[in-house]
Amino acid sequence: MANLRDIRRRIKSVKGTAQITRAMQLVAAAKMKKAQDQAIAGRDYAKQLKEVLVNLKENVAEDAHPLLVKREGNRELVLVVSTDKGLCGALNTNLYKKLRAETSETAEFVTVGRKLRTTLEKLGKHLVADFEIKDPVPFAEARPIAKLLTKLFLDGKYDKVSVAFTNFVSTLRQEPTVVQLLPIDANHLGEDQAYEGMTGIDHGTADKKAALAKDYLFEPSAQDVLGTLLPLYVNFQVYQMIVESRASEHSARMVAMKSATDNAKKFIKELTLEYNKLRQAAITSELLEITTAMKAME
Repeated sequence: MANLRDIRRRIKSVKGTAQITRAMQLVAAAKMKKAQDQAIAGRDYAKQLKEVLVNLKENVAEDAHPLLVKREGNRELVLVVSTDKGLCGALNTNLYKKLRAETSETAEFVTVGRKLRTTLEKLGKHLVADFEIKDPVPFAEARPIAKLLTKLFLDGKYDKVSVAFTNFVSTLRQEPTVVQLLPIDANHLGEDQAYEGMTGIDHGTADKKAALAKDYLFEPSAQDVLGTLLPLYVNFQVYQMIVESRASEHSARMVAMKSATDNAKKFIKELTLEYNKLRQAAITSELLEITTAMKAME
């Protein structure tokens, strides 16, 4: 009977765990919807902003702005966007593997999110700054990060600035990504970047050519517009990458908690079956004892 008591305790414990994971799944699902809407809402704006820049660069020289000038050095600064909490599957692990594969050993880091910040600190990496971002992500909180990255680049402390984040593709698919933020590569502005082209709308080659063919008039001059637009472009890129990471986080956590809940229910069924078998065996044993005793009394 001690065995039955142990199984009852385990069933009760697993049921309690399943209730917790189910509650976390529902919370993550609610946050996921808001985060996904926020991520998708910014993609069209980012695309239009890039189209203007593509046309703008045709009217200015390649080195018309310091943010466009390529440098020969290898001093690299990386903005790492991870999560503050765990229980989101292999999201942070996959991002760290991508980070190690595509950044230099001497790179320095600016972090958003506690998980990879802790990992980088344990590995002895140099952290320049750390930021905390609310949920949902306000654009105003992303702006200081972009300003810091831009300032450090313009001051000549780094030759390259990259961003490591998790790109949201769908609820079941999130891709760790490392992209160059600065200097802005004018030759690749017309290409789709990580999160672009994933809104369910197919922007084909004809659409891109039509966008490039638009005739813009720049006032007061293309040079002045470029000076205003490039910092805005950097700000919005940083913001969009953070919201993509946040959408990926909540999606991964919802899927992980659903999987945990399903596994707990499956385990409860197995424990219940084992409990019923042991209980049936105990009842059968008692009946045999009673029958044996009655025959002995005849």
